Amino acid sequence: MSGPLKPLLASKFAGLALAGVGREWPHAYQLLARRPADVRQPRELHPAFFGCYDWHSSVHGHWTLARVLRLFPGLPCAAHIRRALDGNLTVGHLAAELAYLESPGRGSFERPYGWGWLLALAAELREGRDPSARQWSRAMRPLERHIAESFCRYLPRLPYPVRSGVHSNTAFGMTLALDYARGTGHRRLEAAIVSRSRDFFGADADAPAAWEPGGEDFLSPSLTEADLMSRVLTPGEFRRWLPRFLPGLGAGEPRALMKPPRVYDRRDPRQVHLDGLCLSRAWALQRIASAMPLNGRVRTAADRHARAGLARVSSGDYAGEHWLASFALFLLTSGTGSS
Repeated sequence: MSGPLKPLLASKFAGLALAGVGREWPHAYQLLARRPADVRQPRELHPAFFGCYDWHSSVHGHWTLARVLRLFPGLPCAAHIRRALDGNLTVGHLAAELAYLESPGRGSFERPYGWGWLLALAAELREGRDPSARQWSRAMRPLERHIAESFCRYLPRLPYPVRSGVHSNTAFGMTLALDYARGTGHRRLEAAIVSRSRDFFGADADAPAAWEPGGEDFLSPSLTEADLMSRVLTPGEFRRWLPRFLPGLGAGEPRALMKPPRVYDRRDPRQVHLDGLCLSRAWALQRIASAMPLNGRVRTAADRHARAGLARVSSGDYAGEHWLASFALFLLTSGTGSS
């Protein structure tokens, strides 16, 4: 499709992430303040993940750096990446992040999107071959355990899935968490995700995918769900489930799902989500096409979305550049711990 990740492109992605993880302003606060003293600067509230415009983007910006360093340890920017991760992923900084999440009333902070990316970062650090990766991974463990346990407590209490195309999407957070659980051997988390995925989505049919995309989507509700179920169901179950859920997919329907969305204003931080939608649709379509025999239209659509999304990673505006490299890297490295 888009070919393997090359060092030059990896350097570009790392450069975008490096430009964000240390940049405190502008910052989009997600803050429950109980008293005036709670309103503080981003670096004081989140000493590890203060940059990249918001907390979750900072987390997956750090994931981008960790993955690039693991895959290409000899890049000219590798020393810069190590300095950035050394400076942010300290025991003290991550303890402060944990204290923030454990504070009263903040149990829903960054749930489930930021939670999922935190676990993705933790899994990536566990895989790192750089000598410093073990240090960063050890520092991450208390926060990592808190998020994994939070998922285990949250999922049984969630009565319905959230089927949005943005951060609140249940299926995407579960996908990231499931990859983490399987990669690290967290059986209880894996069992909770598999069980609730079957409860939430197992009987779904005739998804209203023709209504997509929403004007601020960076995820396809239907394709993100199908991506998760390709991981949860056995191959035989998935081959029976998908035609019920997206009955026209093999024939290239609905057409709205097969063509990249239009973006008119990349300075708009919500409209530029649609550039990310190209990338997330591409990786979901790739996975679906690899999980069951479909004709070439699905792979063609994946290629079309990938080309469109990869061309827009450097949009020229911080509204997109603070996060799109993470989605591009997720696509090109299959969203797993392998290259």
